[in-house]
Amino acid sequence: MTAAAYPPTGDGASASARVHAETRIVVANQWQLIWWKFRKHRLAMLAGAVTILLYVVALFAEFVAPYSAGTYSAQHTFLPPQSINLLQWTEAGWRFYPHVYGHKVQIDQESFKRTYIVDETIIYPVGLFVRGEEYKLWGLFTLDVHLIGAAQFGDPVHLIGTDRLGRDVLSRTIYGTRVSMSVGLVGVGLSLLLGVILGGISGYYGGLIDNLIQRAIEILRSLPTIPLWMGLSAAIPLTWPPVRVYFAITVLLSLIGWTTLAREVRGRFLSLKTEDFVIAARLDGVREMQIILRHMVPSMTSHIIASVTLAIPGMILAETALSFLGIGLRPPVVSWGVLLQEAQNVRSIATAPWLLFPGLAVVLAVLAMNFLGDGLRDAADPYQT
Repeated sequence: MTAAAYPPTGDGASASARVHAETRIVVANQWQLIWWKFRKHRLAMLAGAVTILLYVVALFAEFVAPYSAGTYSAQHTFLPPQSINLLQWTEAGWRFYPHVYGHKVQIDQESFKRTYIVDETIIYPVGLFVRGEEYKLWGLFTLDVHLIGAAQFGDPVHLIGTDRLGRDVLSRTIYGTRVSMSVGLVGVGLSLLLGVILGGISGYYGGLIDNLIQRAIEILRSLPTIPLWMGLSAAIPLTWPPVRVYFAITVLLSLIGWTTLAREVRGRFLSLKTEDFVIAARLDGVREMQIILRHMVPSMTSHIIASVTLAIPGMILAETALSFLGIGLRPPVVSWGVLLQEAQNVRSIATAPWLLFPGLAVVLAVLAMNFLGDGLRDAADPYQT
């Protein structure tokens, strides 16, 4: 048998592996290079997993939430969080039996304040894929299975407590994920459309059109953001139904949030319009709108994706701030900002600090999207070391 039949060893093996890696990089396309660089960013990968999880929760909110958003119990107002105990002691020894303890209620006869005392003699089993309230998933399928909740239908299991009306805070936060995360996604989608079109036209044509668009951008960016949002939101009639208010808030956020992306697209177009492939397309008689959409925009797709990812947290924070101030979404719509209205005064926080849990969801979502955007921005230029 010849020596060529054996795999290379020692320095030869490492040299062969190095040549193979270099050949793989040379023949890889742009998206493969971006993915290889992005997966080296461990924090961005973790943030991407968290972001996907949040959108999965938003998509299957009825299934994930133990209760519906409007379910209430007057007997369990401001009930503190119930921690899950995994083991239970029996005469035969310890056994795996997830459960929570019940509470006894004491009412102060002078102030009528409720005080809950944990009663370990009252046990409510907890399980996965349990049967509970019926719901319509996506408005199509009638189901009654929930991811987590009381193993016996009707037991009061509230893992993160209840609010002043006895509504489950965890369930309402899960339902709020759908509204808050979708506002950011839809709002950024509209901002992307405006930013790419107006920024592309500004950078491609230049001249008077460029001056007009840039002056409009400067005027919008010079206005204080929150007062501008407040003024526009105040123009929404109070008689509008919740769905119409939702779309109105989304459009308002988009009309203000497109300026940054438009500036970035304009800068890229100014450098791209002198490239050989753009000049060749123009000489071939390709229409200018086709040059912009088919040749110039795809060349900066990775950069646009990174910019959009970084813009979504701003939309989420804007919706939360407007709803918290009472000029954005309003009940019965459930969003993180609407839920945080319950924690606007010190008395509520002192009585039920768990009402701030939707704020933790906002922090988690914003951090995850920011870390994901940073990773995508670094990976958008795979040739930069």
